[in-house]
Amino acid sequence: MRLDRQALSPPLRPANLLSARQLAFAWSLMASIALLAWVLVVDQARDMGVEPGTMGMGVPLFLLLWLVMMIAMMFPSVAPVALTWARAIGRQSPTGVVRVSRTAQFVGGYLLVWTAFGLVAYGLLAGTGALVDEHPGTGRWIGAGAFLFAGLYQFGPWKDLCLRHCRSPMGQLAHYAGFRPRARDLRVGAHHGAYCVGCCWGLMVVLVPLGVMNVLAMAAVAVVIFVEKLWRLGPVFSQVVGAAFLVLAVLSLFQPWLLPGLIPPQSPMTEMLRP
Repeated sequence: MRLDRQALSPPLRPANLLSARQLAFAWSLMASIALLAWVLVVDQARDMGVEPGTMGMGVPLFLLLWLVMMIAMMFPSVAPVALTWARAIGRQSPTGVVRVSRTAQFVGGYLLVWTAFGLVAYGLLAGTGALVDEHPGTGRWIGAGAFLFAGLYQFGPWKDLCLRHCRSPMGQLAHYAGFRPRARDLRVGAHHGAYCVGCCWGLMVVLVPLGVMNVLAMAAVAVVIFVEKLWRLGPVFSQVVGAAFLVLAVLSLFQPWLLPGLIPPQSPMTEMLRP
C-alpha cells in the first residue's frame, strides 16, 4: 500500500511537537479525568459492595459503570500514547480546537473497544454469578480457574506481542499516519485499544474472583498495567505477576477469603469478611 509522505511526515518533524505548556495541560487534563473517574468509582462501590455476578445491573448501567472504571484504570497508562499521537497531528491540525477534537476521537476509539469488551465482561459475570448462586461450592473452582488462566496468559505469546506494542507504539503510530483521513483518529484509537485489550484482558479476568467493584483490586490491577507498560523492567514484572496468579490459583482452592467476588451475600463467609 502506497502511503502519503505528507501524512507520514508529522510524527517525524520536530516542528509538529506541541509546546511544553500544551503538553502539561494535556497531561493535567487526562490526570484530572482519571481522578474524577476514581472518585465516582469509589463512591459507587461504597453503595454496591462486593458480590458475585452483575449485582442486579442491566447492560446499559453496567456498561456506563464499566466505562468509568476503564477511564480510571487505563488513562494513566494510555496517556503517553494519546499525547504522542496529539504531538504527531500538531502540524496537520494547527488550531487548538481541531487538535482537541482529534485527540478526543483517538480516546473515544480507545474507550469504544474497552466498552465492547465490557459486554464480554458482563456475560462472564452474569454466568459466574448465576452458577455461584445455584451451586456456592463452585466458587472456589471458578476463582482458581480465573487465576490460572490469567497467570498462564502472562507468559503467553499474545501477551508478549500486545505488551511490546503498548510499550513501543511509535512504529505503529507511523503506520497509522497512512490511514485514510475519514475517522482516522477514531480508528487509530480503536486499533491501539484492541492491542491494549489483548495485553490486559487477563488482568481484568481476576476481577471476577476478587470482585468487579472491589476498589483495592481495581487499584492493584491499574498499578500492574501502568508498571507493565511504562517501567523499564515491565516485561519481567509481567511474568512475576503471572507467577503470583498461579500461586493464588492454588491457594484459592483452600482459602475462600481470597474470592470475595464469588461469595454469595447469604454465605457465612460474607459475614466474616465484613469489617
